Amino acid sequence: MVTRTHGFRVGTRKKLRKRIRERGKVNIKRALQEFKPDETVVIDVDSAYHKGMPHKRFFGKQGKVIEKRGDSYIIRIRDGGKYKKIICAPIHLKKI
Repeated sequence: MVTRTHGFRVGTRKKLRKRIRERGKVNIKRALQEFKPDETVVIDVDSAYHKGMPHKRFFGKQGKVIEKRGDSYIIRIRDGGKYKKIICAPIHLKKI
């Protein structure tokens, strides 16, 4: 028997699937969007762009922008009873 792998993207077959009309190139409008501190965003992952992709556990979570670090943003989300900081590229974020 072969041992099961436990990679970063294991179990994301449906989470990372795009609809048929969304396939292809990366949306440049989403890649260049800007956020201000204390703005509410949702982690909406674009599977075609691998840099700055958060962990699959945080897909669809809602949080607040704390600060900008380089080209990415630091998002504060609530996971259970704790607050966590996630570094995420702007292409994986969507405004509410």
